Amino acid sequence: MFITKFIISILVIYFVLLIFLYFYQGKLLYHPNVNNYTEDDKLALEINKVNITTSDHHSLLGWFYKKDISKKTILFFHGNAGSLENRIYKLNHFKNLDLNFLIIAWRGFSGNSGKPNEKGLYDDAKSAMKWLESVGIKEEKVILYGESLGTAVAIEIGQNKNFAGIILESPFTSMVEMGKKYYPFFPVGLLLKDRYESINKIKNINFPVLVMHGKKDKIVPFYMGEEIYNLSNMPKFKYFTDLDDHMMDFDEKLINEINLFIKNLN
Repeated sequence: MFITKFIISILVIYFVLLIFLYFYQGKLLYHPNVNNYTEDDKLALEINKVNITTSDHHSLLGWFYKKDISKKTILFFHGNAGSLENRIYKLNHFKNLDLNFLIIAWRGFSGNSGKPNEKGLYDDAKSAMKWLESVGIKEEKVILYGESLGTAVAIEIGQNKNFAGIILESPFTSMVEMGKKYYPFFPVGLLLKDRYESINKIKNINFPVLVMHGKKDKIVPFYMGEEIYNLSNMPKFKYFTDLDDHMMDFDEKLINEINLFIKNLN
């Protein structure tokens, strides 16, 4: 009798946890108010703050650095946590790369309206690209840059397009596989709404790819970055380091790798 009650109690608790995970998965995946990344005091370059309107009428904050619109432009998609300010340490290095850049904050991030979800982030990214086109920057002059979660968005909008290139920093294969890593005792494949299945989409990228990943990554396993690289079409390049964690060290070696990749683009 005791054993039966114990088993029933365990099953009830498990079922309650399933309900919690299903309805609160957005809170577990997106962290707009987390500030656990590097934050410099100020930008080393002048940017224009722009508002980008999505197809479903959300207004997104963007930072646009215009050097010369005849040059290439990085379209930067950040990860699932933090603000634009948390990426200043990266953006400051772009000053010496002889290009323009636009970084956007996702819906629900950096004071933007809306709630983040997979479909919404894809719309945000496409809206950012439309904004670039409205100021005279064409697709073939744009380099997509994805950081962590942003890699899945970059891959999604890059499919079967003609962008200049794509840079993937700490990419993952799919959110389902990530979920299985963090919640191995739950049927993640059945519960998960936002799936971000980059592993099934990377084959549709038909322009140069640079994959960057640190072997000490404690959030996204390094093997996922390797798998994305292995599945990528040629021409493809990799920058794999022994000591970098999830947020890679923007040191001279990494910057040189990005610079070399950009210089070799058509």
